[in-house]
Amino acid sequence: MAYVVASILTFEVLMPLQNAFFPEFASRASLLFLPHGVRVLAAWLMGWRAVIALLPGVFIVFAYLGGADVFLPSRLQSIFVAVVSAPAVFHVLKVLGWDLFPRPDRAPCWACVMVAGVLSSILLSVTTNMAFGSEPSAYFAFLIGDTFGLLFLMLGLFYAFRFMRSAN
Repeated sequence: MAYVVASILTFEVLMPLQNAFFPEFASRASLLFLPHGVRVLAAWLMGWRAVIALLPGVFIVFAYLGGADVFLPSRLQSIFVAVVSAPAVFHVLKVLGWDLFPRPDRAPCWACVMVAGVLSSILLSVTTNMAFGSEPSAYFAFLIGDTFGLLFLMLGLFYAFRFMRSAN
């Protein structure tokens, strides 16, 4: 549900604002793509279980944006990559000796989660844009949007949790 809400906010609120302020920006990429933050934080918290948790929301959003085209091979590939990229990055980092998954005996490393999010964005951007045959500039637009979306979502959650703690 968080993925769907973040997507609607991105496509129905943020993208029209982006288009109003940057009409010359030809890419269809959002410069503040909140759903990437949802994918990364879900993968960080849930590991591979995030694939199952994210799949319905990602499919709904792809269907909302593309209608029946959601069943095209390139769209199905994009859905697969969208739900697998972040958990795969966290898993590979753990295999390489950099376990970022939350544990009760240590504080979260938010900068490390950002690094994993950027790596996930690179993987996602390259594979998705190759599937769609996008221009090279689209790769950077996706990377910027994913990174700022993750950062914005993390900051929002950080301040929301801080507010909730201070209210108690």
